[in-house]
Amino acid sequence: METTTKRIFFLFGLLTLLVAASCNSKQKISQNQISGDLIIFHAGSLSVPFKAMADSFALKYPEVTIKSESAGSLASIRKITDLNRNCDILASADYSLIDKLMIPEHASWNMKFAGNEMALVYRPQSRKSSEINKDNWYNLLLLPEIAYGRSDPNTDPCGYRTILTLKLAEQYYNHPGLTHKFLGKDERYIRPKEVDLLALLESGTLDYIFIYKSVAIQHHLSFLTLPDSINLKNPSLADFYHTVSTDVAGNKPGETIHQKGEAMVYGLTIPKNSKNLPAAKAFIRFIIHEGKNIMKKMGQTTLDPPVVTHPEMLPDELKELD
Repeated sequence: METTTKRIFFLFGLLTLLVAASCNSKQKISQNQISGDLIIFHAGSLSVPFKAMADSFALKYPEVTIKSESAGSLASIRKITDLNRNCDILASADYSLIDKLMIPEHASWNMKFAGNEMALVYRPQSRKSSEINKDNWYNLLLLPEIAYGRSDPNTDPCGYRTILTLKLAEQYYNHPGLTHKFLGKDERYIRPKEVDLLALLESGTLDYIFIYKSVAIQHHLSFLTLPDSINLKNPSLADFYHTVSTDVAGNKPGETIHQKGEAMVYGLTIPKNSKNLPAAKAFIRFIIHEGKNIMKKMGQTTLDPPVVTHPEMLPDELKELD
């Protein structure tokens, strides 16, 4: 009887090992099937966290070659909609651009996955840096000897969010005409995307730039935290944010997009012209799971769980993320 029992336990243990080996083998095969080039177009403000995620992803999926292109979100989207360039993942600093410019022709769904806030970034050597605070910044930046920079609202969400921030500040500080004064000053320092301003700041050409807080943290720069009423961070202030808006260039000549003030939310999608769906799905899963800690360390909030528009169109492998 004892011998029979030992044989049963031995056979059960052997069967367990065989099943485990089979599962591991299937997992390895599944991972090995994820290979090839993975083309990602992403917002400039995502450059540092996406590079860190790509490096970690490569350890898990060594057969994948990630090819990332950083640009303003509007410019990134136009690479797909206007230039017909293949792309496996599009990550925008403003989720609404995917809804407005890509769905339904160029994408089927949109995953909201991260947040941010506007900040005023400077160097310790910037003029008036020892005096600037949340109550006087707008007066100091309008001084003739101070140079400030912003990104192009027609290519980059940070550019039109700067305008929205200024319009909110005009109301918050009860300073009529503030936006007009800012937009008429230092126009020569407008750049295609917000990270293009960093070199001008670091060289001393600019004293201050309007940029995302996460970028300041990633580049170890000094920054002034703006009040929540104007920094586009707080979803609970949606009603106040909605009181301002601006128009930016659309996909077609003469076409415009009306952008209302709202809390910052990033979005991503897999365009319909993706050539590597397995790797794209795997990378998005990586962003939402392992990537959220990387994003947080680099100054960005994350949506946990992410929120998906048109969830019925989400690939089966990603539905558990919604």
